Amino acid sequence: MARRLGGSIREREEPVSPAILFLFAPAGQANDSRMMGAFVVQMVLILGIVYFLLIRPKVQQEKKHRERLAQLKRGDEIVSVGGIVGEVVHLKDDRITIKSGEARLVIQRDRIAEIRAAGASEAAPEGTKAS
Repeated sequence: MARRLGGSIREREEPVSPAILFLFAPAGQANDSRMMGAFVVQMVLILGIVYFLLIRPKVQQEKKHRERLAQLKRGDEIVSVGGIVGEVVHLKDDRITIKSGEARLVIQRDRIAEIRAAGASEAAPEGTKAS
């Protein structure tokens, strides 16, 4: 029965239209436009909250990261998406050569997760010893 039910659900996949929201409108008289207006205002507020709490901060964070990638230069320390930490040795279009330990690696520019200032790992806090 699960297959039969699952098959029928897959067959009926249709794009959801914004008009479906009116199905959740509060029940009332057909001429009562105040209730419908209140519902529309509630939906707009919910969408606005979602936008300002979830979508907008992520877009701003991605924009800052793209700007930092564009300003990348030799000597900067980076962390790749895979966790490899290295120093930028050579820049070329969308590929970057980094030195990590004794190895040199070529990675794609968009695979950089974090950019640290040049020499950030060498500067130890005053109270600790660098080993």
